[in-house]
Amino acid sequence: MRGAPTWLGAGRLRAVPAGRVPMVRALHISPCAWQENERRTTHFGFQTVDESMKEGLVKGVFSSVASSYDLMNDAMSLGIHRLWKNRFVELLDPRGGIQCLDVAGGTGDIALRLLDHARTKHLDRETRVTVLDINPSMLIEGQKRVKETMYWNTPQIQFQLGNAESLGEVMQVPARHNPPASTRRNPILPPLVSEPIESASMDLYTIAFGIRNCTHIDRVLAEAYRVLKPGGIFACLEFGKVSIPLLAQIYRQYSFHVIPPIGELLVGDRDSYQYLVESIERFPMQAEFANMVAEAGFLLPGSADASSMGLPRLAGAGAWEDLTFGVATIWTGIKPFA
Repeated sequence: MRGAPTWLGAGRLRAVPAGRVPMVRALHISPCAWQENERRTTHFGFQTVDESMKEGLVKGVFSSVASSYDLMNDAMSLGIHRLWKNRFVELLDPRGGIQCLDVAGGTGDIALRLLDHARTKHLDRETRVTVLDINPSMLIEGQKRVKETMYWNTPQIQFQLGNAESLGEVMQVPARHNPPASTRRNPILPPLVSEPIESASMDLYTIAFGIRNCTHIDRVLAEAYRVLKPGGIFACLEFGKVSIPLLAQIYRQYSFHVIPPIGELLVGDRDSYQYLVESIERFPMQAEFANMVAEAGFLLPGSADASSMGLPRLAGAGAWEDLTFGVATIWTGIKPFA
């Protein structure tokens, strides 16, 4: 296998034959139309908002649910998210002292699974994970979780504030999240930091249940491509579209009529849960997102380039594996060698 990363495990992702992934037609906007619509808009759930507003709105949602994040995922997946995450990590099979970047991974859930897998299956104590999130509240929850594990105060895991759309930029850490040690409620937790992620510095980039909340998904994918080393893997776990029509209808009814009331009942927050189910509905179909990954420069499995490089089936952009009939989906891509 010429040039392929040695840490990759054998996967069973669906290969996308050439010509089978529908291409997204570019929208042409005339200069006049652009001038008439200088205020660009995007979606926040089913609402149409200014692009400049979405980041703050999403931060508000996750600040609200940070302390009950696992409960939120339980409500949205009937508890199956744990099995999905286990499959995600099993498919990636990290080992060999690799450098991982877990984006939108504030609570450390995926990071801990990556480290545990590398340690227990491969006796790997060298793999390192940087957990990056735009929301300080989520990062603090992650620090609390890791404090109860063997990885606390080790170089194997670190948390930092950052924006998935601009990983090379440093974010200002809000003062309220980094008060003087003498006044902190939990002085044991280290202060939050923000550092640029260098180009070609990571072997593995993961993002789980986070990319649908980003304003510009194309920028997220471009940044993932930039920070990965040649041969590095992009892996995304996200809610997908259910493939069985009857089940899709049942799941949609559950999402819109059960999950928001559960959020209100359990944590007194209906609006955040309403946004989350709407954001799932707005996310692209599996093949459409696969095409976006490919357009970012990642290789498709089964393509001539991937075959000539001898890459494993896992290492392909636009490949996906549906979980629970497509309620969740795993997409992967590989950054080609120069």
